Amino acid sequence: MNIWNAHFECMELSELRRIQTTRLQETMERVYFNVPYYRNKMQEAGLGPESLQHPEDLQKFPFTTKQDLRDNYPFSLFAVPISEIVRIHASSGTTGKPTVVGYTRRDIVTWSEVMARTLTSAGANRNDFIHVAYGYGLFTGGLGLHYGGEKIGASVIPVSGGNTKRQLQLMQDFGSTVLACTPTYALFLAEAIEENHIDRNTLKLHTGVFGAEPWTENMRREIEEKLRIRAIDIYGLSEIIGPGVASECIMQNGLHINEDHFYPEIIDPDTLEVLPEGKAGELVFTTITKEGLPLIRYRTRDLTRLTYGKCPCGRTLVRMEKCLGRSDDMLIIRGVNLFPSQIESILLEMSEIKPHYQLIADRINNLDTLELQVEVDEEFFQDKISQLQTLRQKIQNNLESTMGISIQVHLVEPKTLARSEGKSQRVIDKRKY
Repeated sequence: MNIWNAHFECMELSELRRIQTTRLQETMERVYFNVPYYRNKMQEAGLGPESLQHPEDLQKFPFTTKQDLRDNYPFSLFAVPISEIVRIHASSGTTGKPTVVGYTRRDIVTWSEVMARTLTSAGANRNDFIHVAYGYGLFTGGLGLHYGGEKIGASVIPVSGGNTKRQLQLMQDFGSTVLACTPTYALFLAEAIEENHIDRNTLKLHTGVFGAEPWTENMRREIEEKLRIRAIDIYGLSEIIGPGVASECIMQNGLHINEDHFYPEIIDPDTLEVLPEGKAGELVFTTITKEGLPLIRYRTRDLTRLTYGKCPCGRTLVRMEKCLGRSDDMLIIRGVNLFPSQIESILLEMSEIKPHYQLIADRINNLDTLELQVEVDEEFFQDKISQLQTLRQKIQNNLESTMGISIQVHLVEPKTLARSEGKSQRVIDKRKY
């Protein structure tokens, strides 16, 4: 079996709950006595560390948001003296101050452990060459995969992002077997392999571990077909630890959350009430072993649902569904709620379309508009204008019938839209609120 730590990954639920309770209580004491921000919030709510006797008691405690981290920039949420922080990372936020995270030596050990589980569950082992094309630096992706790969004894190739030709050369020369990057960059690499007339049989890739942005099942099939690999979804966020919070196993039927380190809840993003098993809502995490930056009920804004019960792989850890989108990047167009991933799923059903698109929301004469620019496969783009018009209408009809809203569709030539070697920018919202 592809299991790194069977003791924790296959633990009976009763034993897991006992461990979670103990670790939650330790975390509550840690933040109450060491983080003034949390102590004040808890006192305002009439709570103390003793208020948590069972994991369900978390519902009494206030949430933590990304804005809270920014308000306490840079180090005010750290629960240990700065002399005990051995690593500092920061989010790649596009506006305002970044969210800063600090790690103690033990936190780095924990991070390496959960990443070892992630890579092992994907089918990697000490005989693999792991090609890490995530960015290194303040972004947690590169170093997270790096430490996990070394933990399992694999040979890690720290390529980082960018310089695609060099990436392809090293894949061939070093015999890379596991690719770690964003899913959109994986497709970008697949395109580059084709354009450079590289014989796919000369590559030894068999697995990809992809995360850092939402991606659909259709995109998974596209990646697996073009790169001839098994594409595994991994999940993490800097504020919690980085990659390693959850990951798929080779069964590809949900992402196992390392809940001996991260306690998950699903809430209604509007009412903030905790939802029962199987209901879709916003994912919330409480870190229960973190020392440097422990977080209580952190709102991820990611939308998903949880499934309990033993996986065919043997793990008993709770599974989260592939993220359905985010509660804060949801587009509201003329009263209709939609997510880019919904549109992407429709587009990737159509063979004439390349998996590269951009949504542009605007407001004209007080009316919201939504424009879709999408690349057409080269052979289709050479067709007559009338045939392209038919294709455009087909896309528009498919979108309208599924989404219930009119979307202006513009077909563009292959490679017209900017490529991303990190997180792709799928949405441009020009509206002023």
